[in-house]
Amino acid sequence: MELKKSEEVLAEVHRNCQLALQSISDILPEAEDADVREELLRQHEEYERIGGRAAILAKDKNIALKNPSPIKKAMMWSSIKMNTMKDNSRAHIAEMMTQGTVMGITALKSSIGEMSRDCADCEIKQLAEELLHSEEKFEKTWKDMIA
Repeated sequence: MELKKSEEVLAEVHRNCQLALQSISDILPEAEDADVREELLRQHEEYERIGGRAAILAKDKNIALKNPSPIKKAMMWSSIKMNTMKDNSRAHIAEMMTQGTVMGITALKSSIGEMSRDCADCEIKQLAEELLHSEEKFEKTWKDMIA
């Protein structure tokens, strides 16, 4: 049972990173503000780093990870394009990124909370907590850009 929870947490870390990377790639061409572009690139690197570690852990532990479906990616892409077509200001992009980050934080907290304290796989829990910490910092950065 606990092993299954660890696998689900690793899958959540992977999904979270993949969706964030896709969102950033979709938003980046629309962002004209230099500070926003710089922050997007910095966060993209962090999600790549953590996502890469999740993939290595999955391979080492023989866990199959699924990528978001093409339909989910297309829906995200069209939503981002429609939103930035109307308004690609610094504050609006920061607001969009905040919403996505909050969704990621919520999903991670829920997944981590379902693991027991003496988890079957502390490496996975540690990676999930590292991603959660990064996302909480990202949320603060985006909120500061909205003001």
